[in-house]
Formats: sequence, C-alpha cells, structure tokens
Amino acid sequence: MSEIKEIDVRGLSCPEPVMITSMALKKYKGQSLKVLASEAHVSTNIQKLLKSNKIDFEVSNEGSDYVLTFQA
Repeated sequence: MSEIKEIDVRGLSCPEPVMITSMALKKYKGQSLKVLASEAHVSTNIQKLLKSNKIDFEVSNEGSDYVLTFQA
C-alpha cells in the first residue's frame, strides 16, 4: 500500500491553495493525497477543482481543519 502524500495549505489565501493542489495532482498522479485546509472557502474551492477534474474525494474535519482525501 502506498503512502498518502500530505499537502498542507493551511493559512494560505486563494488562489494559492488551489494552485498547489493542482500541481500536486500532476506531480503525484495515481497516488493518494490528503489536503489540509484551515478555511471553509479554501476547502470549497479545492472541491470545485477536484469536481472539474472528475476526481472523487472525501471531506472530513480534524479539529478546526478541513481534510480532503482523494486519488490523484
């Protein structure tokens, strides 16, 4: 089983988290990714990116952070 790559975009302002996630999709193609976001609107924008790329994802919370997990 492959290791989950963690992408931490907490504290960053859009569009930077979306750009970082987009680059990670290309860099880690075929691997499991976990994106950590601290703001609801950042999570929503990353979800829009994933939906536009037809990527299934799960959203959960760890404390006050948003966690998006998916296969790149």
